[in-house]
Amino acid sequence: MSHACKIAVIGGGLAGCECAYALASQDLPVTLFEMKPERFSPAHRSPDLAELVCSNSLRSDDPQSAIGRLKEELAALGGLCLTVSRACRIPAGKALAVDRKGFSREITRRVTENRRITLIRREIRSLNPNEDTTLAGFTHLVISAGPLAAPDLAASLARLTGDGQLYFYDAIAPIVHGESLDQERIFRASRYEKTGDYLNCPMNREEYLAFYHALMEAEKASTHDFEEERHFEGCMPIEALAARGEKTLLFGPFKPVGLTDPATGRRPFALVQLRAENLNQDMFGLVGCQTKLLQGEQERIFRMIPGLARAEFARYGSMHRNTYINAPAALNADLSLRAAPHIFLAGQITGVEGYVESMASGLWLGLSLGAALRGVPLPPPPQESVLGGLLAHLQTPAKHFQPSNAQYGLTPALPPTNQADKPDKKLPRTSSRERYAERARSAFAAWMNKAALCL
Repeated sequence: MSHACKIAVIGGGLAGCECAYALASQDLPVTLFEMKPERFSPAHRSPDLAELVCSNSLRSDDPQSAIGRLKEELAALGGLCLTVSRACRIPAGKALAVDRKGFSREITRRVTENRRITLIRREIRSLNPNEDTTLAGFTHLVISAGPLAAPDLAASLARLTGDGQLYFYDAIAPIVHGESLDQERIFRASRYEKTGDYLNCPMNREEYLAFYHALMEAEKASTHDFEEERHFEGCMPIEALAARGEKTLLFGPFKPVGLTDPATGRRPFALVQLRAENLNQDMFGLVGCQTKLLQGEQERIFRMIPGLARAEFARYGSMHRNTYINAPAALNADLSLRAAPHIFLAGQITGVEGYVESMASGLWLGLSLGAALRGVPLPPPPQESVLGGLLAHLQTPAKHFQPSNAQYGLTPALPPTNQADKPDKKLPRTSSRERYAERARSAFAAWMNKAALCL
């Protein structure tokens, strides 16, 4: 690495912390800029780094699932955020959920105590060093400001990419205080288990229909006239889902499958789950209830859910615009901007969606950029792996590019099964998900063996 090389990472979220830490782990000095507490986005509240705002869940830990496999790949690569998330884990059934504050505090501690990372609390307003002299002298810039990048920085990026109208709307769910819940109406269980880590609020048909109609008639927060709402399918406001039909919620966040109400001995007509938000389990998030309802309407309608009649809200649900770029048109394979190759992007602003995916993007960029600067280029992971499929998504041209979570659909299709190779009908068949998972595991392990010299 040239002694004249200076690296700046803009944004101390999951991707930014992961990227900076990965660079530092290769003995490369890096300056991490974070605008908090000088300025907060509409969704952020804490001055700590890597603040989780939409949920405290990192989703399934099932190693057969795509997100579970991605976590295994990040663990093999030594990911900071995944390591800390395991240490800050709280009960959430088969999902990996963390204590929000504990997670952010520990990430902040590890970053600030790293001798190779210089943390500067300052907002970067422009990527042009002539406009913002803070960046003068830096040879490599990483933008990991997230989908809620401050307006000035987002506008500066838009000028470079030539497209400032790519965005989608994201919603977050409300959180209620546990002591305000009516425990006589609520039972604890996880799906298909008699006990578990979730609080469950069962609803009969009349209660569900009353809730549904109130939801449809409720007053919602408006968006700016000049902004078209483009919802990300994986984080739809509950009222937008409900607008698709009276029964839509019953097959989505309100599905009662795998749960039995101990008060009746039967499966409820509908059900709302509450997930602990911290280790003390004194605050609970309404799973799948992200919303853009006005705050007064949230109190009125969510208190119609059995057990929540006197619920006190620790945080209301809200909605905000998330910015991302047209990655296939704007980014090179190494995540640098085609219009400015010394500038790299990481995290959700690239078009990956989700906490773990943001970690993956930041970790990969930190490892690959660091390897390139050290003169030992790191080969990309195979597309058969979940990380490889996610990175390939950012290079796949699309008429209307959309953000994506980790999924096996981003990897090559499985080859057809040879009829002669099918197992005996009496033996359990291997599901396609298991086949995808095994192929991803094998491909990633083979790649790790070859990439070890570069890491």
